[in-house]
Amino acid sequence: MRYIAMCSCGKDSLAMVLKLIETNTPLTEVLFYDTGMEFDVIYKNWNKLVKICNDKQIKTTLLKSPIPFEEKAFDIPVKARDGTIHKGYSWCGGRCRWGTTDKLRAMDKYCESEPTICYVGIAADEKKRIERPRKPYKKLPLAEWGMTEQDCLEYCRNNGWNWEEYGVDLYDILDRVSCWCCRNKNKKELRNIFNYLPRYWGKLRDFQSKTKLPMKRYYKNKIEYGSVFELEIEFRKEVENERN
Repeated sequence: MRYIAMCSCGKDSLAMVLKLIETNTPLTEVLFYDTGMEFDVIYKNWNKLVKICNDKQIKTTLLKSPIPFEEKAFDIPVKARDGTIHKGYSWCGGRCRWGTTDKLRAMDKYCESEPTICYVGIAADEKKRIERPRKPYKKLPLAEWGMTEQDCLEYCRNNGWNWEEYGVDLYDILDRVSCWCCRNKNKKELRNIFNYLPRYWGKLRDFQSKTKLPMKRYYKNKIEYGSVFELEIEFRKEVENERN
């Protein structure tokens, strides 16, 4: 029997792995799926975790899609519902979470290749996620321990971990440290990327230049507002108004 922890190196799954090790809970392997679009600090924390696991003789495995993310986003032929063919899936997020689907499918396939208990980092206060049907081999240690999302963040920070880039911790400016190009980022998060993470904002501009689909198509009142370039105009105006 294998005991595998799925770890994105975000606060919840990282706290889960560290706590599994601390409590001597059976753990034979830690599994990380690299989309190729993670923030740099995620890779830094993964490399740090690999060293810890090596010292504990815990296997670490990195999975990748056979087709690079940007190739799927912009280049591969995709058949639309109306039968037409276009290039690429464009942004990942909203109703079209193709990158998430690839990730979960690959990780499930890996875990199901042998008898496995799989640990998933869903926090105790994520009630909707906890209540969703899941495969019987998947366990939720954080929920069993009663660790909330805030508990996980504090636990990681208290144990010497951070998500710092450009002098700011990503968890201080983003609600979730998902892929930097995730379409699910809200307006507040995007403005913070514009303000504090200029290199990633440049990457978002580059991504937008390769697709006609705006990053944030609709706001709550269904008014279209949302390419990266339109957002930048709005953010620049907001910055100017704050200065005046």
